[in-house]
Parts: sequence; C-alpha cells; structure tokens
Amino acid sequence: MSRGREKKREAFLTSEIFSKYFFNRNYFYYIYSFLILIGSPFTVAKSKPKGCSISCSKLPIQESKNSQETQHDLSLIQWKHLQGEDAPQIGIGSSNIAIEEAVKRVKSILRNISDGEITISAYDTAWVALIDAGDKTPAFPSAVKWIVDNQLSDGSWGDAHLFSYHDRLINTLACVVALRSWNLFPHQSQKGITFFQENIEKLEEENHEHMPIGFEVAFPSLLEIARGINIDVPYDTPVLKDIFAKKELKLTRIPKEIMHKIPTTLLHSLEGMRDLDWEKLLKLQCQDGSFLFSPSSTAFAFMHTRDNNCLKYLRNAVERFNGGVPSVFPVDLFEHIWIVDRLQRLGISRYFEEGIKECLDYVHRYWTDKGICWARCSHVQDIDDTAMAFRLLRLHGYQVSADVFMNFEKEGEFFCFAGQSNQALTGMFNLYRASQLAFPKEEILKNAKEFSSKYLKHKQEKDELIDKWIIMKDLPGEIGFALEIPWYASLPRVETRFYIEQYGGENDVWIGKTLYRMPYVNNNEYLELAKQDYNSCQALHQLEWDTFQKWYEESRLHECGVCRNGLLECFYLAAATIFEEDRSDERMAWAKSSVLVKAISSSFGESSDSRVSLFDQFHNARRSDHHFNDRSMILDRPGSVQPSLLVGILIGTLNQISFDLSMSDGRDVKNLIYQLWEDWLEKWKLDGEGGEGELMLKMILLMKHNDLTSLFSHPHFVRLSKIINRINLISQYSKASRNVEKEKTTKIMENEMEQMVELVLSEIDTFRDVSITFLDVAKAFYYYFSCGDHLQSHIVKVLFQKVL
Repeated sequence: MSRGREKKREAFLTSEIFSKYFFNRNYFYYIYSFLILIGSPFTVAKSKPKGCSISCSKLPIQESKNSQETQHDLSLIQWKHLQGEDAPQIGIGSSNIAIEEAVKRVKSILRNISDGEITISAYDTAWVALIDAGDKTPAFPSAVKWIVDNQLSDGSWGDAHLFSYHDRLINTLACVVALRSWNLFPHQSQKGITFFQENIEKLEEENHEHMPIGFEVAFPSLLEIARGINIDVPYDTPVLKDIFAKKELKLTRIPKEIMHKIPTTLLHSLEGMRDLDWEKLLKLQCQDGSFLFSPSSTAFAFMHTRDNNCLKYLRNAVERFNGGVPSVFPVDLFEHIWIVDRLQRLGISRYFEEGIKECLDYVHRYWTDKGICWARCSHVQDIDDTAMAFRLLRLHGYQVSADVFMNFEKEGEFFCFAGQSNQALTGMFNLYRASQLAFPKEEILKNAKEFSSKYLKHKQEKDELIDKWIIMKDLPGEIGFALEIPWYASLPRVETRFYIEQYGGENDVWIGKTLYRMPYVNNNEYLELAKQDYNSCQALHQLEWDTFQKWYEESRLHECGVCRNGLLECFYLAAATIFEEDRSDERMAWAKSSVLVKAISSSFGESSDSRVSLFDQFHNARRSDHHFNDRSMILDRPGSVQPSLLVGILIGTLNQISFDLSMSDGRDVKNLIYQLWEDWLEKWKLDGEGGEGELMLKMILLMKHNDLTSLFSHPHFVRLSKIINRINLISQYSKASRNVEKEKTTKIMENEMEQMVELVLSEIDTFRDVSITFLDVAKAFYYYFSCGDHLQSHIVKVLFQKVL
C-alpha cells in the first residue's frame, strides 16, 4: 500500500481496536472455512453445522505475522461486548471521551427540564416594576433593580447579541416608562429616551415578519402611557400611524364581546387594551393565576383587579428569574417537545432514550382532544405545538387522534390561532411534517398536507421563507429539504447531515413580545455532540466500505452483473438507514444481501430454467459434502455466469456473515440464514419475484434477535412482509422503467406506505422494535424510488464529507 493511501486510511482509523478488528477478522474466517473444508474435529467440537458447510471463498488467505497477534485479535472481536449495554455512547478512537463527556452534559440538561429555561424580557419586567405596593413604592423592587442592571451601553434594553429595532424600541420604552413612573435613575432613563428618539423612524427598515407578537397592540399603548407622564416621544409619524392602523385591524378580528366570553390570544396582550370588563376576564384566568402565561398581561390585570392569583403568579415568576421575568412563562410543553425534535433531527436521540421518554410522557399527560399550546393546562391551543407534539407522540407509539386538527380548520383553510392576523410559516411547516404521518382514511391530515405544502411552496417561490416566531440559521434550507425529500423517503443520516448544517445552536432566537432564547432547545452542546457523533459513525462506515469493496472484488461479483455504482448504492442505503456503530452486523448483512440479490436477479432473472438450476444447485450444495472450488467457478463462455459461481459466492458470504456474528455475538445462525435464502430462492425461481424486501428484513433481524421462528409466522409480521415486498417491487420496477407513469406509481407507493405507517405506529409493545425496522427499510426503498436525482450527491455528502 502506498504511503499516501496509508495516510488516508489512518484518517479513518480512529482506533487501533477497530483497525485490527476489521483488517484481521477475515483471517479467522479463512481459517474457519479451511477447517470446514478439511473436516477438522476441532471445528466439530466447536459447533458442527447440521448441514454441510460449503466454502467458496476465493480470497487469498492472509497469514498472521505471529501467533501472539492472532490471539490478541481474537479477543478484540468481542469489542461490542466489552463496551457493555451503553455501546452507542462509545465512539471510535480519540473521539470516545469527547462524546461521553458531551452526552453527560446533555443528560444534565434533560434532568433539569422543568417549566422552561427562557431568557428575561425587559418589556415584561418593566410592567412588573410598574406595580404599586399600595404605598406609592414599587411592589417588586427587584424588578426595578434588574432594569437598572441590564441597560445596554447604547442606552437601550433588549437582546444584546441580535439587534432588532422592534425589540430594542419596545423594551427601551417600557423600561423608561417604569423608571420615570417612580422618578428613579434619571440618567439611565434619559439615555433610554435618547436612544428611542434617534431610532424610532428605523422601524420602517425592518422586516415586518419579525415584528414581535402583539407589538401592534402593545406599542401604541406604551406611547400613550409615556405621553401621560411627559416623556417626549413622537406620535404621528408615518411608521407609527401604520402601527396604530394594524392595532385597529387586529382588534376587529376578535370582537370584545367574544374575548370576554371565551379564551383567545388577546388574553396574552391585555396591557395593550382599554375598557375591559375585569369581572368577566377573571373567569378566563389560567390555573396558575396568569393571563395566558404572560407576565406583562398579568401585571396589567393585577393593577386593575388586585387579584391574589395574579399576584401569586407574578411573585413566583420574579422569584424564579431573580428579579426579572420572561415574555412568557411557563413554556414547559414547548421546551419538552422541541428538545426531543432537535435531538432526533441531529441524530443523537439514541443516547437519551430515557430522557426522551420522560419528555413525551409529560407531553402526553397534558395532551387534549383540542390540542395543546406552549404551556400545560391552557384554554387556548395552537397548531404549531399541537402538530409538533402529535408527530412526536405518534412516532413514539402514543395513541393520538388526527381529529385534533379539526380544531384548526375552517372552510378548507388551516390556522394557528383563531383570529390571527397572518399565518406563521413554522406553524405550517410543522403541520406539513405532522401530516405525513397520516393513516389510511385520515382525511383531515391529507387535507392538512395539501394545504400546508401549497402554502410552503408558494412562500418558497416568492422567496418569503421568513417566520414571525423565530429567527434561525437556515429556515429556507429546512423547508426546502422537507419539500424535496418527503418523510417517507427521509433516511436518518441524510436528514441529520443536512440538519447539522441548518441548526443554528445558541444563535437561533425566538420572537415573542420581545426576542428571547431557549437555551435547552437551542444550544451548542447539542450541535457539537451531533458533529462528533456523525464523524465517528462516518469513519466506521468508511472502514466498512473498504472491506465491502474487498468482498466485492475478491468474490468476483463484477462478473455477475453488479457494477461498482450499484455496490455503492446498496451500501449507502444500509448505512444511511442503520447507521449506529453497534449495528454493524445488521448494516453489513443488509448491504451484502442487497448485492447478492442484485447479482442473482441480473444473471438469472430472465430465464426460468436458469432460476431453477440456481435453486437446485444451492439446495443440493447445502445438503451435500460438495465444496465449490476455483474450477467450479469457471464461466461457460465469455459474458455468461454459471449457477455454480453465484452459489459459491452466496454460500461463502453466508458462511462469513454467520461466522462474524458467532464471533461478535456468540450466536450460531448459520442454518437459519441458509433457510431464509433457500425459501427466497424457491419462491424466486417461479417468476423472478421472491419477496426481496422480506428477505432483507429477516437478514437484518437475524443479526440481533435470537428466537425468530414464532416471529416470522406471526400475523402482524406476515402483513408487514407483504407490504414491504410490494413496496420493494414497485421501487425496483419503477427504477427500471425510467419513470414511466411516475405519478400513478407514486400514488400506489404512498398508499402502501400509509398502510405500513399505520401498522408500525399503531403497534405499542410486542413487536415495536421489529415494526420500526420494517418502516426504516421501507423508507429506504421509497427513497430509492423517489430520490434518484439526489442519490449521487447524497452519497458523497453522507458517506464521504466530514462534518466541520
């Protein structure tokens, strides 16, 4: 091997253990095959096969340098067992410790989840600071202190790292009003006024989509209060006139008589309204004493009612945040849901299964037939939190009804909140994501998918992929990926590879009444762990790809109709789906089985006589003492393939798969593997279609399950097998037919996937892991069917481009 190639390989080898495991395991297989060939009594004593073992390995036997190295490598093959039950937490090479430490830090975050970790809002804190204790002094002096301690150097208040005129101006005006009302800290108050006066006209320069929630209601009211205490602020500039007009429009969408009768989103912005009937409004108060979880709205309500429940809520919030208060609190459901979503999309959820289950149990506890919002026990629900929760709960086996979305549909249109002024892009995005988990006959989700996809595509075409609830790194990229790659075709490593680039970490900022951050949802800890984990898994996949190519070359599969591109596609689909480091046996069994099926179908699929001949030779070879040698693999004529060649390759490969599993997991599955392939060949010989999808599933499952006899005959397994065989058949046929009747075929595939999704996600306990494997493989088949244009670029990105 050249020095340059050796250096390249060393970049992939991050562990001496893995190096010796992968590059010496064939040595033991060759010895194993040789002992079988000569009928060694040592082999019989170990585990003599019930049927005759036929070895067709044409690989040159690589002798070990010394016996000491051989003994050392034998123990290294057991590396997965040495890692223990938490094997997924162990990467390869020097990244092990970094990954373990990162996992610990994230687990610490999950243990501390409560009512929501959220940054403080100067605007809401100012409203709390305005409350009179009853003796002409602040009821919450700690809120006043927070304001004084957190003024920025330019005289404003607001998010210190992301400058937004909307955010800075409403925060600054509120803080100035609070300080002036108590005649405190005049110097800081004047600095705030100066900033406000110099920047008010710049509101016109900002994107209106990023205007804070309720700004058009709250800001005009603040201006009136400021004028009432002789603060010199403009009133009739064009930009302010536009804001006043928006206020009137919003208030007409939900008439006052309605907002006094039923809970609406206006409860979140009461401080911006006048002439309210507090006796009626107090009946709409949340269980925690707040008005729709808004400290500013609740503070305003307390000023007018002196209600003890309002006061209790405010005291709890001020104490929880050490003087200041956030723009909304609690945000418990929001935080629980979005954490799980981020961990899953970043590809690291497997490290935190216990924490994720606790999160989803919590969400499910507060799930209602009307939906949910960002906090528990709310009388107002929104489509964004509802859609995200629905999708995650259904994916994890919780029983939730799609009828919940009927609460957010009117005359064919879907909305986030009743009476909303404009649509939220991320609300429609999450509705679209949820709609793809539809079961057959769930028409509401099919309608939701049609509506949301049209809305998103329209916004995409107009280059208006800007959201009113979050400022994030690459929202257009996220939406573009989701529209281009449907969930049915979204492979775990593909989604993760793209999302790592799209996720902004701690730089993503949410938009409420003011800008705020959710450090448990958006942080660099998740991002760095995701990068380390991805690169660690990718390094292992590259090692496996090297050994996979060796197997291909030394087995002479290029003579059997399998080109190198086809080889790479088979490996990629397996690695992009079953990517975890501790699932190498499953991954390689799937990839090799795919190649073997491709070779067999390519060489003998057209002739019934040759199919029968191939089956007969495999059947007889399995039950005889005949061994395939090099002479039995000679081609009849140039360009032709003898059945004996493929039978030899097949048996040799099955022997090696069996041996590898025996060494790594201590299980003897050789006879089961032979039986699977014989059953498939027996069906295949009739018409060239033997249920390849089912064969792949069984090979994968055989790598991690012991007793499969009862499983394979179970009605649930049989139904799933029939569906996945049809999905695979359509996928292969469509690929070969070069998109003939593509639209019709897509509809058929979607119907099959709907049935698969319902069967899998309705399964609660008994066969859930097995069912999920069915779904994963079905999605790989669908991906191959629908994403051919992206295949080559995805292979390069997923398998060979390191995440930086």
